[in-house]
Amino acid sequence: MKKLIIFDTTLRDGEQAPGNSMHSSEKLEMALQLEKLGVDVIEAGFAASSSGDFASLKEIAERIKNCTVCSLSRCKKEDIDLAYNALKNAAKKPRLHLFLSTSPLHMQYKLKMSEQQVLDLIRSSVTYARTLFEDVQFSCEDATRSERNFLVNAINTAIECGASTINIPDTVGYSYPEEMKDLFRFLLSSVKDADKVNFAVHCHNDIGLAVANTLAAIEAGATQAELTVNGIGERAGNAALEEVVMALNVRKDFYLTETNINTRQIYPSSQLLSSITGVKIHPTKPLVGKNAFLHESGIHQHGVIANRATYEIISPESLGIIQNDIVLGKHSGKHAFKDFLEGMDVRVSNEELNILFARFKEIADKKKYVTYKDISYLITHTNTTQVEKKFSLLNYGITTICGSAMANITLHTKDGVKADTCTGDGPLDAAFKTINRIIGVEFKLEDWSVNAITEGKDAVGAATLRLSYNGAEATGRGISTDTVEASIRAYLNGCNKLLDILGD
Repeated sequence: MKKLIIFDTTLRDGEQAPGNSMHSSEKLEMALQLEKLGVDVIEAGFAASSSGDFASLKEIAERIKNCTVCSLSRCKKEDIDLAYNALKNAAKKPRLHLFLSTSPLHMQYKLKMSEQQVLDLIRSSVTYARTLFEDVQFSCEDATRSERNFLVNAINTAIECGASTINIPDTVGYSYPEEMKDLFRFLLSSVKDADKVNFAVHCHNDIGLAVANTLAAIEAGATQAELTVNGIGERAGNAALEEVVMALNVRKDFYLTETNINTRQIYPSSQLLSSITGVKIHPTKPLVGKNAFLHESGIHQHGVIANRATYEIISPESLGIIQNDIVLGKHSGKHAFKDFLEGMDVRVSNEELNILFARFKEIADKKKYVTYKDISYLITHTNTTQVEKKFSLLNYGITTICGSAMANITLHTKDGVKADTCTGDGPLDAAFKTINRIIGVEFKLEDWSVNAITEGKDAVGAATLRLSYNGAEATGRGISTDTVEASIRAYLNGCNKLLDILGD
């Protein structure tokens, strides 16, 4: 069995895609979950892209203890310096990820550089980076459309100057599995000292082949895979971490490859990312979609009842989808709640436990029993890293008459309790307008959805929405047995994040 390094780029390649932006507290929350998941490297951002990304990288690097934290960097001294300053106090030895295009198309039209200029820049950048970082990765952007002899020259140059990982990206999702396999075999036999470095694969999903191409590269000898949770990323996304890992797990007999991933954390990681970004998981998404383990066909149902292996090659439990009939109620104490979390393979600090337990008690006061599904969504919709609550809900009232609505909202603010009333086209329109008036900012609602987590009249509803103001965006999350309250909580959650982003 060979060991595959899992390089997670959810917080960099995934987060930079439209609709996936995260608040710094959410990036930290997701990074902590990736640590539980067991990834080897977390590419947590691009230090030179913004002051926010720099600060987020720095915080993550100092908090994460069991994973290497990495920053992307252009082949520019100022980018490398910023990455170093963000990562220099990392709890574990950090990594710098340099990239430069090597395809004729990119060199001519994007870089406007000759082959020799590209080689010179690789040499100077990797050499300088090694004065600051022990661990340097170099990526040949658009590698699958590069001329092979030049690609070998570029890789040889990077290795000579100290790069210890070479990444071969299929930047535009152009390749196909046999071609990817052939490329890796060619490089591993042609590059000088190829056996002394790790070769990574990074595939995009433009024509739906990212996972297949990644697995082909692993079969051919790649020792690192660059992946994202739920396959999020630029355009059609990246190779999905859960699909690649479970393919290797299910077919160990063929790939003879293992990872450090704790598969029981796959489903919680997927759900957390979806709640943070507000992007729903398609029902038929492999492994983590809600239909992945449902069987409607009578023939399938009969087979599964007789032996689950007839139509399930993976057990839901192995992914962290736990069918737990144990329930909690309003009289359950903190110790029982903590034991329940540990039964879900969730480990939290005392501070995080206090935050989650307070939200649990609010829900337990409104419904008879709190189930596994309720607690699962409570975890994913409660940011335990907590952005500052400048405004929080004390109470609300909604009155509807002939299609119009009037909302009375009372908020706790840093200046004391404030209340106001507004009318709107419906309960939520009225509530959101009232909140905007109390805060004094006209936040714009870009997207909103609410889902029932469990069945029955006391089902918990999870609301997710996206707000914008002055070019900044934030996702808000909230849960309650009342969907209006869940939406108001989500709106306030988004408001607090935007105010934090804007420094207001």
